[in-house]
Amino acid sequence: MSYLLNDPAEFADEMTDGFVAANAALVRRVEGGVARRTRTPAGQVAVVVGGGSGHYPAFAGLVGRGLAHGAAMGNVFASPSAQQIRTVARAVASDAGVLFCYGNYAGDVLNFDQAQERLRADGIACRTVTVTDDVSSAGEGERHKRRGVAGDLVVFRAAAWAAEQGRSLEDVAALASRANDRTRTLGVAFSGCTLPGAREPLFTVPAGRMAVGMGIHGEPGLEETSMPTADELAELLVARVLAERPEPADDQHGARVAVILNGLGSVKSEELFVTYRRVASLLDGAGLSVVAPEVGELVTSFEMAGVSLTLCWLDDELEEAWTSPAEAPAYRRGALEPLDREEAASEDAATHVPAPRASAESQEAAQVVVVALRAVAGTVDENADELGRLDAVAGDGDHGIGMQRGATAALRAAQRAAEAGAGAGTTLRTAGDAWADRAGGTSGALWGAALRALADETGDDTRPDAAGVASGVRSAAETVARLGKVTAGDKTMLDAIMPFAEQLRRRVAEGAPLADAWRAAAGTATAAAEATADLLPRAGRARPHAERSLGTPDPGAVSFALAVTAVGGVLDDRPAVRDA
Repeated sequence: MSYLLNDPAEFADEMTDGFVAANAALVRRVEGGVARRTRTPAGQVAVVVGGGSGHYPAFAGLVGRGLAHGAAMGNVFASPSAQQIRTVARAVASDAGVLFCYGNYAGDVLNFDQAQERLRADGIACRTVTVTDDVSSAGEGERHKRRGVAGDLVVFRAAAWAAEQGRSLEDVAALASRANDRTRTLGVAFSGCTLPGAREPLFTVPAGRMAVGMGIHGEPGLEETSMPTADELAELLVARVLAERPEPADDQHGARVAVILNGLGSVKSEELFVTYRRVASLLDGAGLSVVAPEVGELVTSFEMAGVSLTLCWLDDELEEAWTSPAEAPAYRRGALEPLDREEAASEDAATHVPAPRASAESQEAAQVVVVALRAVAGTVDENADELGRLDAVAGDGDHGIGMQRGATAALRAAQRAAEAGAGAGTTLRTAGDAWADRAGGTSGALWGAALRALADETGDDTRPDAAGVASGVRSAAETVARLGKVTAGDKTMLDAIMPFAEQLRRRVAEGAPLADAWRAAAGTATAAAEATADLLPRAGRARPHAERSLGTPDPGAVSFALAVTAVGGVLDDRPAVRDA
């Protein structure tokens, strides 16, 4: 559990502010994360890493010379938003471009890809390398589906070293990709972790047992075994990681390996050293030459009691990268020459952009949007704990918290837009951007994109009619499918939004008033969300734990059904709309 916090919703921001205050000689605060104190030299690729908060020293602690130029940081266990990533990247970008490097999680991929598209539209060259070192998260034949864990450090070091050499963006990406291809990790846990402000851990492990294959976002292990001794744990980790050795390293006696024995939060250095003693002996017995091992906390999961072992099979360039000097708040190796480079200028505050002109009818509709979002935020608050419980069955348990952050931010942004005279389209678009930016993660990005799609259909010129609303909802559903790369039956939010959109279209086409059609469609969405209990997930973090989720509905589908049901009440409550 977390002992020291204020408002849990502000935890990540307050943590980042304190981190920067404590390390002001090395890093500066930028919107969405942190960056090196100094400006990126001309001709040097900027390496931008990132992910959810809660994994310190990843990601902020790894910003500095010999490591990342910037880190985009989302809320606790939630990916940063596309806007946060874009802002961090722009703060450190040079003429040589930007390399994004992060763990392979659906929310991170979705948001980093969107940021990359926007940066390229801005004229900034970008490439991406996702880290896929976790051997427990998918089979060898599906390595592209594996998630990134403590192997992040090896890949970040390779990318940063190549960047410091002045190599091209393509060459920096190539070396980072090679490091990833040669890196393997397996983790175990003895207890789960608890999100700030939460009452219960995301998962539990029975006394005297150990979960094998857990994830750093609180995803439970894939199997359980009896609690081992330190030597027995070392033997399990080494055997399973060596069984996954990359092809170029097969049968290479004397191969060089970088080694990370990582504590996940509650297993302290002394215990790790006891375990590493046996790890080192086993690797020596396997004919491997260990290069500059790291033993300590490099990628954590709050107070999770757990350990992971990472091996990277090195070649000459990767060894030089791994052993090169580095200076970051939480990671230092060797000695660097004193730096006499220009400090980066502080960013100017964002300029307020006035709302586009809107018709009186659209401005009136914008007030309805505000009341609808107020209803959504209220129902999310009432059901946040249950949404988190559903998410924790096979995921990381943060869906309720993320929905709260997103809905609350959307409501506040919509209120400001409507008060400034915005029409319905601009109010929806502003709300969508705020939802995505504040919530982060997969669901935050998808809700933001869905609201923007609805906004594009709505516009600011006329009062939206039933047919226009139905068309906008259909566009939102198609946007969720496209960006989320999911189809019906994958056990996601789409399994509720598609039936909702189709039922709404059908009822409106039959001539039903919008309120009646919406209410019927909300009932369809609720039934569809409940039916996801019978599905096995084929996408997202729940996929590796598919069997666990059988019998439990998808939290994203449930939250969507709750939200549209709440909006249906607003459409029925004409006085409340007029008084908004």
